[in-house]
Parts: sequence; structure tokens; C-alpha cells
Amino acid sequence: MNNIITNRLKQGYRTVEFPSSDIKLPATYRGRPVLNQEVSDEEVERVASVCPMGAVNPEDRTLDLGKCIFCGRCLKIEQDFIRFTTDYRMFALKREGLIIKDTLKEPDTKSKHLSTIKKLFGKSVNLREVCAGGCNACDLDINVLNTPVYDLSRFGIKFVASPRHADGLVVTGPVTKNMELALMKTYDAIPSPKFVIAVGTCAISGGIFKENEEVVGGVDKILPVDLYIPGCPPHPFTSLYAFVKFFK
Repeated sequence: MNNIITNRLKQGYRTVEFPSSDIKLPATYRGRPVLNQEVSDEEVERVASVCPMGAVNPEDRTLDLGKCIFCGRCLKIEQDFIRFTTDYRMFALKREGLIIKDTLKEPDTKSKHLSTIKKLFGKSVNLREVCAGGCNACDLDINVLNTPVYDLSRFGIKFVASPRHADGLVVTGPVTKNMELALMKTYDAIPSPKFVIAVGTCAISGGIFKENEEVVGGVDKILPVDLYIPGCPPHPFTSLYAFVKFFK
């Protein structure tokens, strides 16, 4: 018992103030990208040619964050089209909101639909998470939100074991055909009104598995999605920020 008390005194208060301008992520972290539209068409095409996900569209000079896996392969060639910042604040309310021309714009969180969600669930919300065939990276970083550093529960947001106790569904993974039925049953078991959150590139577009015949290829192909959180996987601060903005 004495050791426990001593350790707590040494460690001090571990929960990070959030939101806070003091949160600084490492320079190696690839966050919200910025596009430079002043570069030549040839340079954009060169960037598009090295993107393994086809996230760069050279015709309209855009980047689809719903496809991007933030692998950094575009940074390994000489180009000025894409620059990644260390800004973790990324989310969208519509799929097309993830297709950027310059940088990701923060969506209007005062819309009528979102205002209804905030009114219904703003004080307390229970989430049921389903891994629909992913690699578990997104799930691990969602789990981290329950640790003392991020402390998701201080915002009245928590994960529950039963969909019947949940207000909404959080989905990771590309939705494999083996998991499609389980996902639909979980969604149906959640009482209405409810919402769906797609976390990670796989859940948004199918990710690196999108061409596989055993994959549905994104949650919104079978369920209506209310919140998209890009990343591969999204940083815990990215998910925390999206959850807080969505519900609070």
C-alpha cells in the first residue's frame, strides 16, 4: 500500500487538459495535411503515381483523407504538393467532407442534425464498438481513450459491452463479409435514435483491403454514417477531439 501511495505522489496528475493549446505532438507525427495548389500538374501527377491508395486525384488536384493511410510515401519523393502538419484535429460529418483541395475544413457542428444529437446525448452517451475485420490498430488507440491520460469518461462518454445499453455504434475495420451480419445485428440491437461513427481509413473506404472480394469496403455502404474520423489509425487525440466536438 505504501508503494502505491508513493508512486501516485511521484506520478502526480496524469490526465491531460483537453482541449488545450499546450498539446504538442512529435514532429514525426503526420496529421492534418495541407495542399499547395501552386505546383505544376506534372508534380501532382507524380505524387498521385506513388500513392498506394489512389488517394490523390490529379485531375481535380485533391486528396481524399478517407483513402489516405498517412504512409508518407509521397514525402519520399521531391515534391511540394502535400505537406503534413502535426495538427491532430481531423473529422468530417459527410464522406465528401474528407476530400480536400487545400486542407480539411472543420465542419459546422451547429447543424440541425448535430444539434439534435447533442441535445439527446450531450450529457451522457454510451458507445458500442465493433471491429469489423480490421488489424486492431484503431481498436487499440480507441482503448487508450479509457486510460487516465485521455480519460474519455470525464466528458460523459463511455463504451459499453451490450448494444442494448448503447446510444450509438463505433466501427473500425473494412467490414469483411464474415463480420457484416454481426455488425448489422449489433446496429439493429441499439435502440433508436442512434448514430454511427466510422473510425479509421478501413472503416471509411476499405483501406488497404478495399480491392479484396471478401470485404464490403467501408461502413457507409451498409449503414448511415454520422461521423468520419480519418487516420491509419487515428491518433487518440484525433478521436477524442472528434467525439468531444460531435457530442459536446
